[in-house]
Amino acid sequence: MIRFHDLRLSTATLLLEQGIDLVVIKELLGHAHIGVTAGVYAHVGLRLQRDAIDSLNSALGGINDRPDDSPVTASVR
Repeated sequence: MIRFHDLRLSTATLLLEQGIDLVVIKELLGHAHIGVTAGVYAHVGLRLQRDAIDSLNSALGGINDRPDDSPVTASVR
């Protein structure tokens, strides 16, 4: 049996994984406080976590450390 709450949970999670801002999701769900949206409804999947780490790595000029990529070498002077 699917409950209405389950549909809201799925909606929030799918929107978050599509890159929709949490504030927009909060408004769509009609929450007064973003903490409700973030804490109860928006469960971040592993793919989204990895994308965030990759984005931060790129912003900091880091190396690409994904296991399926060829290794990168660096020299120290």
